[in-house]
Amino acid sequence: GDWSGRNFHFGIREHAMGAIMNGMSLCKLRSFGSGFFVFSDYMKPPIRLSAIMEIPVCWIFTHDSIGVGEDGPTHQPIEHLAMMRSIPGLVTFRPADANENVEAWRWIMNSEHTPSVLVLSRQNLPTLDRSEYGAASGVHKGGYILKCAAPDGNPDVILIASGSEVQLICGAYDILLKKGIKPRL
Repeated sequence: GDWSGRNFHFGIREHAMGAIMNGMSLCKLRSFGSGFFVFSDYMKPPIRLSAIMEIPVCWIFTHDSIGVGEDGPTHQPIEHLAMMRSIPGLVTFRPADANENVEAWRWIMNSEHTPSVLVLSRQNLPTLDRSEYGAASGVHKGGYILKCAAPDGNPDVILIASGSEVQLICGAYDILLKKGIKPRL
């Protein structure tokens, strides 16, 4: 479609984009902006201000993987997730699949005073079969049980992951189960 007149093109001006998004939110417009996760460093001041001001700006970042992609190590976010999670008053989502993405958006669009960060992968992630794994509705809690091999709820090991690493612990679950170890994801 033709989105001219509906979107702003900021170019490589993350800090300015963040400041404008905050201003739009203060004027009661629902604002969101996006960029590569590694460049969230440039946006930390306006992101922090949105948390201090309690305005529901949605900050969307892509290319969250710690794996080096075609852009090389300059586009490899390492400490950025910890930085976002450490900002008081900011809710950070890192969906593992499309179902978690939907649940994150459900929370984001119902938030009236809390800014959020949506950290998305650059990889093609599988959509988890929710008849085999727990419902994604637990996303808003910050964590939930995907699957537990221990009928009594006391597993031998607990595997924790978010985002693109969830598919890895799902594979580890099957391997551990074959070795007689009862995991919980």
